[in-house]
Amino acid sequence: MAISVSAVLMLAIILVMLIRGGNIKTGPAIVAALFGFFLASSGMAPSINRFLNSIAETINQINF
Repeated sequence: MAISVSAVLMLAIILVMLIRGGNIKTGPAIVAALFGFFLASSGMAPSINRFLNSIAETINQINF
């Protein structure tokens, strides 16, 4: 849960920065947000969640 909240917050910040910087217009940003919303309720959601969790675990295991 903490990873998904952090990922959502990070992606929201990136999206706002892209909109404010003029790199992405408001219309495509809304489409991207809606796509993410509907993708989260699809059958692919568990696979995406497992993939993101495995990336987070891999990053966590790296010792600098």
